[in-house]
Amino acid sequence: MTGADGVRVAVVDDAAAVKAVTDMAYRHYIPRIGVVPQPMEADHMANVVAGRVFVTGEPVTGLVVIEERGDHLFLDSIAVRPDAQGTGVGRRLLEFVDARARALGLGEVRLYTNALMWENQEIYPRFGYEVVERRTDGPYDRVHYRKRLG
Repeated sequence: MTGADGVRVAVVDDAAAVKAVTDMAYRHYIPRIGVVPQPMEADHMANVVAGRVFVTGEPVTGLVVIEERGDHLFLDSIAVRPDAQGTGVGRRLLEFVDARARALGLGEVRLYTNALMWENQEIYPRFGYEVVERRTDGPYDRVHYRKRLG
């Protein structure tokens, strides 16, 4: 069932599209960061089956992978098909994440992005996210963010 925001929980039949959109959205970062971005290596089917993936569009144009973690909602990844970028899909997905956190009674959303994905470091503050820390996790140099929900 699709909500008023056009976002719905992914079903098993969406798993291939989830992988394809994720790969399209993140592939261009490989040369820049020197490793395959973690979202591209995720077990998309397991995430779908676990109810962590929400999609928008028919066919799928964007998605988020989220996980409830005690006192916050973790935004594991967000991906928008390149031909749909700049059309409001990402904004709609980020607004959905906020609404989902509130519906779960959580007062904060957290995420991280690779430090070399500088576009994200411009986008997230515009949506109310603040930098918490920068930390290296294995081959990944990450900037961690949080957004406190009022």
